[in-house]
Amino acid sequence: MTKAVQDLMIAVERVHDALHTAIRAGGPVAHLLADDATLDVLPAGAGASGAAEIERFVADRVVVPGDLTVRRLSRTGDRFRVVDEEVFAFTHDRELAWLLPGEPTGKPVELVVVTLTAVRRQVVTRSRMIVA
Repeated sequence: MTKAVQDLMIAVERVHDALHTAIRAGGPVAHLLADDATLDVLPAGAGASGAAEIERFVADRVVVPGDLTVRRLSRTGDRFRVVDEEVFAFTHDRELAWLLPGEPTGKPVELVVVTLTAVRRQVVTRSRMIVA
């Protein structure tokens, strides 16, 4: 593997990490997205297409639990995408329609989440979160 390929892989990881950090913080994300980007959360069926719609989706619908912890199990990537396997742990103390539909139970939750993020020219073109 050449140094140029390694540098591309690191750049893709940085864009992926910046997007997921911004989503968890409830901050702006449009600057990290291609105009035709897509965001899917499965099996909840939530998500949006286009940078502006994704920005609205994150601002209006994504509620992050206050005690959320994320533990990475594995990361795989190449010059175009990053795939993370993570464990999300939190208390289901609020409605999370984008992630875990239904009334809050007040119980602890642990979910295995696989996230695939595709990057082109330093912006995200697709992010798919699969909750197992």
